[in-house]
Amino acid sequence: MTDTITSETANRWENATQLAWRIRRHAVDMVNRAKTSHIGSIFSIADIVAVLYDSILSVDPLNPSDPVRDRFVLSKGHAGCALYAALAEMQFFSTEELKKYCINGSLLSGHISHKGIPGIELSTGSLGHGLSVATGMALSAKKRKSSHRAFVLMSDGECDEGSNWEAFLFAAHHRLDNLIAIVDYNKLQSLRSVNDTLRLEPLRDKLMACNWAVEEIDGHDHAALARRLSLVPFEAGKPSLLIAHTTKGRGVSFMENSVLWHYRTPQGDEYAAAVAELEKARPQS
Repeated sequence: MTDTITSETANRWENATQLAWRIRRHAVDMVNRAKTSHIGSIFSIADIVAVLYDSILSVDPLNPSDPVRDRFVLSKGHAGCALYAALAEMQFFSTEELKKYCINGSLLSGHISHKGIPGIELSTGSLGHGLSVATGMALSAKKRKSSHRAFVLMSDGECDEGSNWEAFLFAAHHRLDNLIAIVDYNKLQSLRSVNDTLRLEPLRDKLMACNWAVEEIDGHDHAALARRLSLVPFEAGKPSLLIAHTTKGRGVSFMENSVLWHYRTPQGDEYAAAVAELEKARPQS
């Protein structure tokens, strides 16, 4: 079994493919060590987070409070490992801090926290709040005539929350074309499929009816993600929404499309097998 990534081996990535792999590799170690959950949700967004930080977001680890930085809100806060890992790789803080994930006294809590952690805009975990706050950030930027944008990454399950539909209406009413929402559409919720819990379809039509500019994409296609997200706003005067079709557990075969890995923690042979698959897929430098 390959050893955990260390600060010596976790150097800056060269492209989004390498960053996405590092996010997954860090995450499986973090979740294993802490005996926590949500690895399936973490893996489904790893490619989206990697592309955002590799080529889309205007953020600076040397100046994380820059007033004109882009704001990024991870509304699905239970997948916070992905964001912690990306920020560590970007050198907002040391990768050594990732080893403290979810231990007593650590700033790196299981659901994402902004307290004392540079690069994180908002503590999340109670689903349905991230879009509303990001909408407020975008409205503030408009009123201040600032050039920064607000990005929010949501889960498909949290689209069940009525607060999000209020935010969809509010953002369109105020023509917030500096607001970009991404829905991680992996089709699985905590205990069963989205369709069995509360159907979202036709999701694109519903969002377009709310007067958003909407596009759909393969959420694991780095080139397509970078191309689409570099073109926001999709339509002047409208907030943009990208429906990213993803696979829960993407990157480890026995975790993919399995609701079991929303809460299950990789331990023992399962952890060893996950690490072996990830190591076999390690991208070339």
